[in-house]
Amino acid sequence: MNSKADWFFVKVSKWQDAYSELSEIVLSCKLDEELKWGHPCYTRGKSNIVLIHGFKDYCALLIFQGALLKDPKKILVQQTENVQAARQIRFKSLEDVLKNKTAIKAYIKEAIALDKAGVKVDLKKTSEFKMPIEFKTVLDDMPELKKAFKALTPGRQRAYLLYFSSAKQIKTREARIEKYLDKILGGKGLDD
Repeated sequence: MNSKADWFFVKVSKWQDAYSELSEIVLSCKLDEELKWGHPCYTRGKSNIVLIHGFKDYCALLIFQGALLKDPKKILVQQTENVQAARQIRFKSLEDVLKNKTAIKAYIKEAIALDKAGVKVDLKKTSEFKMPIEFKTVLDDMPELKKAFKALTPGRQRAYLLYFSSAKQIKTREARIEKYLDKILGGKGLDD
């Protein structure tokens, strides 16, 4: 266990017991525990394998390359339609975790084997994401913005494209684009 992650397991939460059990299960699979994004993240070398996190209605074990797993128990969940690689195994109680202990270990071991083999999910290219016409127009009108946008990492580009295109109304898309122009010009991501 990593002492940096201790606070996560001792903080009062309705998932506290489930978190502790999940940690024991994951550590039994010989992964290293780190603290990333404020959550216990379990790694093999430099590869993130799984992460423990919680929400209002469930806690979950996030498997970073979960889309590659066979999922014979049909327990993997894609969080949203835009999540490409990661999948969750969700739990509503400590009993759910205990009941699925064998399956959890099997899924983790499969994820480790895939990582050892160097297998990764083929992610969509940024060019395959929908670009709202409003943003394309602004990019065409502002060459410096176009240059700054292209200089962003692919992940930051995708985050902007998803955020801008998720607005249903034109006014909302235009307002979002206007709000983030300075961030893009400054080389910052949506959440930087």
